[in-house]
Amino acid sequence: MKYLMLVCIDPDPKPGQADGAPDVDDWVKEMDSKQIRLMCNRVLQARDATTVLVRNREVLLTDGPYAETKDLIAGFDVLECADIDEAIQVAARHPMAWSGVIELRPFWPDGED
Repeated sequence: MKYLMLVCIDPDPKPGQADGAPDVDDWVKEMDSKQIRLMCNRVLQARDATTVLVRNREVLLTDGPYAETKDLIAGFDVLECADIDEAIQVAARHPMAWSGVIELRPFWPDGED
């Protein structure tokens, strides 16, 4: 099963909340060696986003993020895991789980409507 793992940062981190967090380079090496992490990338800040909506057949553009959220998306990984339990284990080991938020979203299954 494939999962989109959104890596989000807390814009107001508390001192010490990331104490003891694992090193991100170690996490990357481990997940790559297990072929769990299929792809990843960082994204620019929310202020660089463009939101596209079509309403009454008119294309509406909005600068910046549309979704109201406290946490800011910093990047993403595409994971290949046996199930949600394995995806949770992988996400919990990511350093940003200590000081930010990790969101997991399963991909729509191939061939299903």
